[in-house]
Amino acid sequence: MNGRVCSLIGVIVFTAATAAAQMTGAPSAGYKRESGMSASTMPAALREIGFDQNIGKQLPLDVDVVDENGTVAPIGKFFGARPAVLVFAYYTCPMLCSQVVNGLASAVNVLSLQPGRDFDVLVVSFDPRDTPVTAAAKKAQYLERYTNTRAAAASHFLTASPSSIASLTKAAGFRYAWDEQTQQFAHPTGVIVVTPDGRMARYLFGIEYGPRDLRLALVEASAGKVGTAADALLLYCYHYDPMTGRYGLVVMRLMRVAGASTVLALGAFVLVMLRREKRR
Repeated sequence: MNGRVCSLIGVIVFTAATAAAQMTGAPSAGYKRESGMSASTMPAALREIGFDQNIGKQLPLDVDVVDENGTVAPIGKFFGARPAVLVFAYYTCPMLCSQVVNGLASAVNVLSLQPGRDFDVLVVSFDPRDTPVTAAAKKAQYLERYTNTRAAAASHFLTASPSSIASLTKAAGFRYAWDEQTQQFAHPTGVIVVTPDGRMARYLFGIEYGPRDLRLALVEASAGKVGTAADALLLYCYHYDPMTGRYGLVVMRLMRVAGASTVLALGAFVLVMLRREKRR
């Protein structure tokens, strides 16, 4: 691998690992430059890439894709019952895409939510040269990490034609670029949580995803149909920040919950004491 490729990948990995500081969800931008870095010093491929957070926008569900078994179907076939985690990754990527897929596997592996019951995983290659063979190979690697018995049936590794890829990536706000000199794609890193009817709900950036963030995103995307009462309480106390792609604590809401809990505890204590006094 020549020096330019190594440099390009190094910049991407560094940017992904510091997503909160480097990535923006603003529609007009992809990566934020380091202070003092001019546009001319940034690799050309990196100037074109990023996520536009098209929250609420609909995926084109009539677009045809091919699964790892070679079956052709509209992508809408994989929606309808539950939310999905959508990943754009090409299967021959030498480094970064594998880290994204592995990071997702690590996150879902510790979730108590069940694949195929509470959510699905859709990985879509944005390289039209990928085939069901490369998709099946990448899925096998993914399942080595995600050991849930339901994972295989609920995880779909898809390929598509150039026109289908363009429609899906545009709707999802995933901007990537082909670098002719290195013969590789430059692309942002992250996953998108999609509602059961195929609308973008939440974007989580980087190559590692906090299980809490992923769980809350899935609960929100399902409109509360998956998860527990505790998740609903957490969603009251935590708020999604589109700039970081994470859930942050809302202090005032937490104080309200704490105050209400204190009042309930005091009320219960007084009630118990009154009953004891009556018995005496």
